[in-house]
Amino acid sequence: MNELEFNIRLYLTGTMKSWTDRIDSTGKETPQRFILNAMTELFDSLSDDDLELIRLRYMERLTLSEVASRYLLHERTIRNHTNPTIKQVKNIIKQGNELSIK
Repeated sequence: MNELEFNIRLYLTGTMKSWTDRIDSTGKETPQRFILNAMTELFDSLSDDDLELIRLRYMERLTLSEVASRYLLHERTIRNHTNPTIKQVKNIIKQGNELSIK
């Protein structure tokens, strides 16, 4: 499981919030808090359909082909709906990692 998949799974299961609250109860902007807050903002902005596509890809671990078959869509359509979110999650993780280095 790569870092991207790991963080998405942590977020969608609620584990990221639980761990972040345990690690830091002060509410200060730690790398973990930054990632949690940014991912919350991102995932809250998604449509229910896009969130479901992300959930199927990263929680159910379905391939693009399997998701496309389930919804009778082209793989390209699934990719077009999920890639912008995935790119944003990668950027959030990168920014959070940069905070931890400082």
